[in-house]
Amino acid sequence: MLDNFFRYFYEDMGRIFQAIWDVFAALFNMFNYLLNFPMRMDIIKAHSDDFGTADWILLLVTHILLLALTITLIVLLVRWLRRVLRFRVPAQKFDELKDQVRQLQRDLLRANYEKDKLLALKVAELGIHPEEVMAALYDEKEGEEPQESGEMVPSKRNTFASPPVDPTTSRFFRLTTVDNYYKTEYQPPLYDNEITLEELCERFRKFAASQLGLYYDIDLIRFFIAALGTSRILILQGISGTGKTSLAYAFGKFVQKDSTVVSVQPSWRERTELYGYYNEFTKTYNETDFLRAVYEANFYRDPHVVILDEMNIARVEYYFAELLSILEMPLESEWNIDIVTAMWDNDPCLIQNGKLHISNNLWFIGTINNDDSTFAVADKVYDRAVPIDLDSRAEVFECEPTPPVYVDTDHINALFAQAKEQYPISQEMLDKLDEMNAYLIKNFRLAFGNRVMKQIRDYVPCLIACGGTEIEAVDFIVAKKVLRKFESLSLGFMREELTRFSSYLDKSFGKNKMRICKEYVEHLKKTN
Repeated sequence: MLDNFFRYFYEDMGRIFQAIWDVFAALFNMFNYLLNFPMRMDIIKAHSDDFGTADWILLLVTHILLLALTITLIVLLVRWLRRVLRFRVPAQKFDELKDQVRQLQRDLLRANYEKDKLLALKVAELGIHPEEVMAALYDEKEGEEPQESGEMVPSKRNTFASPPVDPTTSRFFRLTTVDNYYKTEYQPPLYDNEITLEELCERFRKFAASQLGLYYDIDLIRFFIAALGTSRILILQGISGTGKTSLAYAFGKFVQKDSTVVSVQPSWRERTELYGYYNEFTKTYNETDFLRAVYEANFYRDPHVVILDEMNIARVEYYFAELLSILEMPLESEWNIDIVTAMWDNDPCLIQNGKLHISNNLWFIGTINNDDSTFAVADKVYDRAVPIDLDSRAEVFECEPTPPVYVDTDHINALFAQAKEQYPISQEMLDKLDEMNAYLIKNFRLAFGNRVMKQIRDYVPCLIACGGTEIEAVDFIVAKKVLRKFESLSLGFMREELTRFSSYLDKSFGKNKMRICKEYVEHLKKTN
């Protein structure tokens, strides 16, 4: 059998080798003919007896071209050889210089770290412990650490098997510090996974009143908790002093996972304001509080709130557009943010292929003041969020001291999913909403979008599970998601249409059942 193969090999592969040999032989023959001047002189002598003047001129031009071709080929060959046979010593020196630059960068980071240590020691003379000062410098204060380790983003590296990393050698100082904490110190709490959504609302309201001195109506608390089961983005809007930021802050205290407060600046115009950026000069990544909150949330299962305080002091659609698109992805595995284009060996363990996953225990809550110093929020932001108005202060009430809770995000999400199965919106209510949609199209040229209908189907069961009713849920979500679009119309000429629409609400849904919608319609009639 081998003889047959060798015969095949000789016949088939031999031709290929012969062709390769012919190429090199042809190149050799070309240079041999070009440089073999005695041979060409003999040829010229053999034909020169019959040459005329024109023949000698053409002969001279031909040899000039041959000489130019020869010189060109020699120059190209020499350049190619010089490139292949480069000096090895400069290349080695280049590698050594690159290593020295890296070492200098590490020394610079260590020097900054030592400088902060010295600063901590100086401040300690005022009576503050140095470790507390260092913790304050690097946002590692006790009480702000996560409380539960749950499922993390799949990683090729074993997060907890690898040893702690020196943060001064990493371009992600704060995220590496987070890694080290969860590898060495973190202990998950015991969760109260027997609590219901209705109990959660009641206990949250009493906790805010008894522990923080913050008073909210139970309806508002139910609207807030139900919104968490409808969208990852909430908008709290209203006049100053009604407790917008305090509500989100109080929820963080209630679940014992302090909310991350991100103060939006008027100059924000792009995504790097939220996620930070890699500084090519310092070779470090400028890490933001927002980035750290998103990264750290992958380590624990507590619900966590990121507050974008005064989010419309800059144009929301500029710096928040990417996150809006990411959270629209149907699969949670697709909720990934691009952080860096290339990975380093000592990068944080949860940044995979330059991307960071957004965990499903995160909610983003923006607070909005509608005044002359702010921008109008685009429809695409409102459409993806659940807006909640805080227009008044609740009455002070007495209640027993209520402690905070530890609750697992998986338990909360399961409660929302269970509510959507147990309390789906009724067919009668869906028919009424279809009729309202037809009414709005005919009289105001406005319609429900598919996204709004999905949010209505999600929000109604969640509010019922929180202790509300179906009509209350529909009243709230229609006012905030549908009637809000009236603001884009020229309502100064539509007072009669608004009055008829208010009567239509009473006729279709019951006398004064759609209280929030009717109040909003009356507000539009007065302000336009």
